[in-house]
Amino acid sequence: MAGVIRLEVVHEIPGRVRWRCVIATADKHHYASQLDKMVSCFEGVKSVRWNSRINSLTVLYHSEQNDSESLALQILNLTTKNKSSDLSELSYDESNPQASAIKNEQPPTLKPVLLSLLSSTATQVVGQPLKLPISLVSALPVLKDGVEDLFRNGINSHVLEALAVSISLFRKDYFTANATSFMLAIGGYLEQNIQYRSDEMLKHLLAPSAKTVWVVQNGSEKEVPISELQVGDEVVVSAGELIPIDGTVLKGMASVNEAALTGESVPVSRGHKDRVYSGSLVQEGRLHIYAENVGEKALIARIANFVQSALDSRSNIQLEATNMADRLVPLVLALSAVTYLASGDWRRLAAVLQADYSCALKLSTPVAFKSAMYEAGRRGVLAKSATALEGFARADTFVFDKTGTLSTGQLEVTDVVSLSATLDADHILNMAASVEEHSIHPIAEAVVLASKQLKNPQHFDHKEVEFVVAHGVVSTIQDKRIVVGSRHFLEDHENIPLEQHNTLIDELHQAGKALLYIAWGGEIMGIIALRDGIRHNAKETLKRLRDSGVKRLVMLSGDHPERAQAVGDELGLDLVYGGLLPQEKSDILKDLSQKYGSIVFVGDGVNDAPALSIAGVGVSMHNGADVARVAADVVLLEDDFARIADMRELSVITERLIKSNFGLTAILNSSILLAAASGKLQPVATSVLHNGSTIAILLRAFLRARLPTK
Repeated sequence: MAGVIRLEVVHEIPGRVRWRCVIATADKHHYASQLDKMVSCFEGVKSVRWNSRINSLTVLYHSEQNDSESLALQILNLTTKNKSSDLSELSYDESNPQASAIKNEQPPTLKPVLLSLLSSTATQVVGQPLKLPISLVSALPVLKDGVEDLFRNGINSHVLEALAVSISLFRKDYFTANATSFMLAIGGYLEQNIQYRSDEMLKHLLAPSAKTVWVVQNGSEKEVPISELQVGDEVVVSAGELIPIDGTVLKGMASVNEAALTGESVPVSRGHKDRVYSGSLVQEGRLHIYAENVGEKALIARIANFVQSALDSRSNIQLEATNMADRLVPLVLALSAVTYLASGDWRRLAAVLQADYSCALKLSTPVAFKSAMYEAGRRGVLAKSATALEGFARADTFVFDKTGTLSTGQLEVTDVVSLSATLDADHILNMAASVEEHSIHPIAEAVVLASKQLKNPQHFDHKEVEFVVAHGVVSTIQDKRIVVGSRHFLEDHENIPLEQHNTLIDELHQAGKALLYIAWGGEIMGIIALRDGIRHNAKETLKRLRDSGVKRLVMLSGDHPERAQAVGDELGLDLVYGGLLPQEKSDILKDLSQKYGSIVFVGDGVNDAPALSIAGVGVSMHNGADVARVAADVVLLEDDFARIADMRELSVITERLIKSNFGLTAILNSSILLAAASGKLQPVATSVLHNGSTIAILLRAFLRARLPTK
């Protein structure tokens, strides 16, 4: 398959657009020569010009018949199956080429290993004239990689390996040359296979998954499973939601963040007739979208970008390993030269060239990270990059939002205080629940639930309930007016004094509780205290974080400072900030980052998105808003707070594993190099030990990035 995989707008005016193209094909010139013919067939296109020197495509079109975005999408979806110039051979691929590259990725093949083994066997039985050409066939992949890397990247491990094989061939030591090629082939196969398997494991975890979507059916909006979406449906997307399909806006206006697709952080305005794509986030406004690509066709490009971004991410420690490996290659080359000058033995020279540090250093680190990312996924945590794991391991300050993170986000009744000489607490709670049962306010729902959980729940008949916005509810029970609401409502609107109960009210407030007041017949009857429930495993999880080396636990909350402090005291937090606006959370995070370095922030709401983006590592809770899940580096896949401690422990284990692999690599390869330089190891033995130790270190990285079974 061939095709344009990326288009970058260089210049655009109405009716004319010029792109810089990236083409994926072995024969770019042939494909480009056909590109103008293909694009000329598109509706509204007047002329097409291709500039092969700068890979530029310029298209003039009728703006009333087409637009640049639609043209770009059509070009990206064009593929050609062979080199024929016949346009009948061209096909239209509805999936994004970027995604196809990932979907069609094949596991490493054993062909080079079998070819090398066959050549090694053949050189033992054929005559002398045939040994060189057969050995060259076996060594060709090694020599080719070495020459290409020499010109592309300079001297590296592939160059050393090619040099070692070349010396053996030059000296007519065909057994050594073939055995070395065979070991390199089997070592390369196993290394690639380990990497491939770690990549494949991640691909099952990284695909974003929407569950339901709102559509217009028979004139009304209905929530349906996303799997039931069909082309032609009218999809409704509101502020804070991800667009689940590719399509055209029918009505509405919205500010859309397309950063997940384009990398552009500034939102764009989208309205009637504009194209929108799956994975974009509606930040403000509301859109009705005509669904054109649904299901896999809409998600596949986003999945491809997401997976590839995670697999290609390089942490600081990985970059350090790569730089270290590159710096050690010239030392190995220098050691081989000194060894030959001192001994005059070409076998020692070839043996030293067989051993280097590059493979184990460069490959074991990403394999460890990918294996850890898979383990995290199995444990219910999605880490979007290796950098996130590294940040989790190195951060010594963890900052938490309160509501929905440390707490459940659901209010629960903690106290019912009777202030009446005739009514007990259960009676007051049942009366309040009777008039609150029709309200969907969280406080009302908590009161009704608490009443149902009493040993003797009771429903009181009442007249029509009047809902007073931001104050409370009013009704009549047994011919007496019942009022359930705020202190302000009772005192200012109902003229019911509460000053004599100030001591009790202050105590409840200081305990971080929200208060609901109940009056009946013009007199105060009681107070219901509520609080956002703390997660059942919050204390245990925070202790595990401290045990893993976290020094500071901080909470940021928009809740009332007294309520926030009460939660902080209960959980034993080091710092508590309450009454914060979203921007104030971000400012505090910046200050903490400057003071303590990299930090981890855990949140769940739309207002936490700025903080999640600023933090060294941002973590979104399982039930977090879409914008929070997009902004976060780590997303909990299940609603279990303990997964944060799991992630911390796994990241620490992984970092220790990587560092220990560095040490093993240095010890093993240094020992092999010294033995080879002193003549104690022949080239074949050196190759076996070097490749064997590399594979062992890779397997160690692959298998040991795990949490212990509990």
